[in-house]
Amino acid sequence: MKNSKISIIGVPSDYGQHRRGVDMGPSAIRYAGVVERLEELGYEILDEGDILLKRDKVNKHEDTQLKNFKEVIEVSTQLSDKVQEVMTKGRFPLVLGGDHSIAIGTLAGLGTKYKNLGVIWYDAHADMNTPETSPSGNIHGMPLAISFGIGDDRLVNISGYGPKIKPENIIIIGARSVDPGERELIKKHGIKVYSMHEIDRMGMTKVIEETIEHLKKQNVDGVHLSLDLDGIDPIYTPGVGTPVPGGITYRESHLAMEMLEEAGFITSAEFVEVNPILDERNKTADVAVALMGSLFGEKLV
Repeated sequence: MKNSKISIIGVPSDYGQHRRGVDMGPSAIRYAGVVERLEELGYEILDEGDILLKRDKVNKHEDTQLKNFKEVIEVSTQLSDKVQEVMTKGRFPLVLGGDHSIAIGTLAGLGTKYKNLGVIWYDAHADMNTPETSPSGNIHGMPLAISFGIGDDRLVNISGYGPKIKPENIIIIGARSVDPGERELIKKHGIKVYSMHEIDRMGMTKVIEETIEHLKKQNVDGVHLSLDLDGIDPIYTPGVGTPVPGGITYRESHLAMEMLEEAGFITSAEFVEVNPILDERNKTADVAVALMGSLFGEKLV
């Protein structure tokens, strides 16, 4: 990781889904020692605090079935502005969630700087539903589709432009719960997916090697890591809202982070979906911080 200056941005939002508690994720990650962990690695850490949110949830919007629609737009706009501010200061944006709908704002901010951004989506889910295909209306199942231009125009055009990323620059790692509508979009747009089948068959080393090679061939000008803790098997990360058995192991995840650090091309990251209410003694937040350690260069020897 070339940038030694990291800004931490907390986004205590649970508007993208229906289970309360994930709004406490940024606090749990801080409590698990993220600042101290990264400072020990020699980074200059600036905790920018949390995006300020109104807590009066409104579940319906007059012209959409999407839940907390107005609130997600407000959060996304604030986060986009904050990410842009951090980048203008020459700092690495490290975003702590919050549910995965916050990626709409993160990618909106990043897209103002990176015109050919690569995205590694480390997640049990593809997060590529649309208002028409979503079984729930929860926006945390839509941020990836929204970010490459499919969905409600008001979300697609957060910060006044869209799309933010190109489908060919997206790589999903760890998928094992994909809805039919998402499968169609994946095939239609040729999005590269390493499901648990590929990870089991090929091994994480090969998966990350191919990921790095693909993004370099795309000549990306930055790479964003969007890591949902439910990408990891719930025996390691019980504190997530949508756990799916049979996920990536703790050690495989460390290996992935270590290889990405060695590649030296991650320019921003977010860690999302830590829900302390569902957790066991802050275990999931501890895993998040440990993986951040590996992503930023922590070594055993």
